[in-house]
Amino acid sequence: MKLVPIPKEKYNEYRINLMFDAYKWDPQFLDNNTIAKYALVITNAEHKELKKLKKKLNKKKKIADKIINNNLKLAKNLKLPEKIKLEINKMKNYAPEKHIRLNRYDFHPTEDNKWNISEVNSDVPGGFAEASIMPQIAIDTLNENKYWYINFGDILVEAIKEKVHKNGTIMLVHCTSYSDDRQVMQFLGDKLQKIGFNIIYGAADHIRFKNKEAYSILYGNTGKLDCIIRFTPLEWLIEIKPKHWQGYFDTITTSCNHPIAMFAQTKRFPLIWEELEKNGASFNTWKKLLPKTIEVKVAKNNPEYIYKPACGRVGEKISIKEACIDDEYEKIIKDVKKHPNKYIAQKKFKSKKILGENGESFHVCIGSYCVNGKHAGYYARISTVPRIDSNSADIPVLIERG
Repeated sequence: MKLVPIPKEKYNEYRINLMFDAYKWDPQFLDNNTIAKYALVITNAEHKELKKLKKKLNKKKKIADKIINNNLKLAKNLKLPEKIKLEINKMKNYAPEKHIRLNRYDFHPTEDNKWNISEVNSDVPGGFAEASIMPQIAIDTLNENKYWYINFGDILVEAIKEKVHKNGTIMLVHCTSYSDDRQVMQFLGDKLQKIGFNIIYGAADHIRFKNKEAYSILYGNTGKLDCIIRFTPLEWLIEIKPKHWQGYFDTITTSCNHPIAMFAQTKRFPLIWEELEKNGASFNTWKKLLPKTIEVKVAKNNPEYIYKPACGRVGEKISIKEACIDDEYEKIIKDVKKHPNKYIAQKKFKSKKILGENGESFHVCIGSYCVNGKHAGYYARISTVPRIDSNSADIPVLIERG
């Protein structure tokens, strides 16, 4: 694995091309540029290893989903939001073969030359265009033919084509007032529209459910939906408080992702492994890759552990002290003490720094996608501190030929 610099004289054009051709409408977070000045190149051997590990992880997670859904008592220690707990009983009609399952496993290289994962984004992972168009623009900018990449968007579209009939109507559900959400959906919508699907861009409450089927209520786009692609996280959905949202849990309309994804999305998922193993599951690969995860009260301020919000996203509120700014660390610890069940304690791993130019070094997170059990490419971010959050920069993942 190495960082290959985008030539300085080409970087500004590269950045503009990403903004206008790769749906990178938010190239800045506060004062931070979020488009890396490098490409991340992994070897073919590293690619094969990540692909193999991810396949094992996904296979076990799929089994776990089924076991939990058939025995919801196992979900008790996941401490899901109360409103979600009231609805998960409706998922008994979940049919895996009908839906599109999209997961992203976040891998980190460690100082002992191994891989750790920090989580699986099983509800609404992002990074679609960055994993589809960004690598090709990087290859064109570098003017190199020794690299290749996997186009995530093409693989996701093929999976949708397998589940939704030709010319079907698909609603892309997202927080419509946020450009960083819309850019993800616009990328996918443009690809689907190009091959004949009827695309509707809507918010979570623009759907009504009748006889467990989804219908659009948007003016000018009313009618039955053939597929829901949801980019609004479940826990955000209940906080937005739309009047009609319960139907997402038992709809027979093809969905990506179905709410069953919430079981593994919560960081408390490892806390029920022991019970799952009693029901026939095995988590050997998970245990090798995911740092030991325990209850906050068990950690007892052990400095070897960090705290993570159970429903956290984008690296928010993770208590890596050297990555926190101003009084952020103290605020996190205060919140952990106040709401211990909303956090988990996880053993801290030593992230390996990847060297750039002129003494620069970065921490890397490689998100490995899985679509209906198939490997579907990579989305990566880099940071100068050992926490990958909103301040991190997006970086294309290229694979060495050979």
